[in-house]
Amino acid sequence: MSFKAMACENAAKTLIPKFEKRGMAAYYCATKEEAGKKVLELMPKGSSVTWGGSESMVEAGVIDAVKSGEYEVIDRHAAKTPEESRAVYGKMVCADFHLMSTNAFTKEGMLVNIDGASNRVACLAYGPKNVIVLASMNKMCEDVEAAVKRIRSQACPPNAVRVGAKTPCAQTGVCADCLSPDCICDQIMITRMSRVKGRIIVVLCGEPLGF
Repeated sequence: MSFKAMACENAAKTLIPKFEKRGMAAYYCATKEEAGKKVLELMPKGSSVTWGGSESMVEAGVIDAVKSGEYEVIDRHAAKTPEESRAVYGKMVCADFHLMSTNAFTKEGMLVNIDGASNRVACLAYGPKNVIVLASMNKMCEDVEAAVKRIRSQACPPNAVRVGAKTPCAQTGVCADCLSPDCICDQIMITRMSRVKGRIIVVLCGEPLGF
């Protein structure tokens, strides 16, 4: 095991009790393959599953596995009309599992997210019976302020490119604190604890994932 891998594992051991103190279950996996398997293990076959935009879940192979597995898939991208989209969102909030990553988390176990359409943070806050958050250890930050800075500098510009947003950061790669109609930074949410104990499950990964 490399020194970096050892440091990640040690940090995870420190973090897990802090997540648990905040009502969140937490696990650590050294690789993205192990993390993907862990996420799937947490969901019984036949469960209804939905997700927010998460490159981490994609890179860990979770989304493909869910689509081809024995689950009731609730995919908002399958909607073809505004009416169908609204109906799908109604089903999403009643899902057994909502899959997502987090843009950042603090060393004290708080999740920090910035969102545009806000379906991701909405389902994190309320609705689905369970929320599984897959987060690589490189998203750990000193505090909430550092987390917001990390998100705006490292996560939002590539996310804007990913969704085709016509924002300054999509063109320059640098946050302009914009008020563009396409802005993907409409909501900033800090999750300091899970009111329903164990509803939020955090799977930490030693390998980098997502943005």
